[in-house]
Amino acid sequence: MTNTRFIDKLKRKIIVVGHYGSGKTEFSVSLAMLFASAKVQKHSNFNECAIVDLDIINPYFRSREMKEILEQHGVHVFGSAFNAEVTAELPALSANVRAPLENESCRVIIDTGGNDSGALPLNQFSKYFADDTTVLAVLNANRPGTSNIEGAIEHIKAIEQITNLQIAGIVNNTHMMQHTTAADIISGNAFCEKICKLTKKKLYFNCYPKTLINPSEITMLSGNLIPLGLCFHNKHKK
Repeated sequence: MTNTRFIDKLKRKIIVVGHYGSGKTEFSVSLAMLFASAKVQKHSNFNECAIVDLDIINPYFRSREMKEILEQHGVHVFGSAFNAEVTAELPALSANVRAPLENESCRVIIDTGGNDSGALPLNQFSKYFADDTTVLAVLNANRPGTSNIEGAIEHIKAIEQITNLQIAGIVNNTHMMQHTTAADIISGNAFCEKICKLTKKKLYFNCYPKTLINPSEITMLSGNLIPLGLCFHNKHKK
């Protein structure tokens, strides 16, 4: 199954949630880059692609920091009400966040903050998520808090409870940063499959770092393979 065929099964609005350090922002960015690619656009019913950055808590890497390169590739970026870097950490959201949510011709990815507290800002826009929305939870089986089945399921339920949204699927992003191996991803796949079985959710994606892993090493995995680091890869090529 190709990425294009699987992506077409996702609804227009995709909400990405997950634990701190799960890699949900890099997944969101790479998914947006795939949406904007000519290959996917050819099979899409949407004319535009956008990413909404709702992470107003985490002071580390966030999707709006990649705004310039994303927009160069046709991905519109919405989020902070502040443009100056000195105020980028203040907890404020621009009113323009609503624009892509209301645009029926725009495929939009909503990148949230970590944990249930980070997903809380979704409630400001709850009326937009009543339909045509897919919620994905990114899991890293090597991350404290989601490194065992019980903890991961508790994490998923906490996000569902605070947002009143149903998580449709799991994204396996088990990694060890620059030390990630194919074995990590394969192990994470088995972990996420167990969670899916217990929670009656679907495994949507298995992620792999484009610069570290050859996809031929993990073709046996269920769920679509999605390369991470597309934004950085294109940045370095320019």
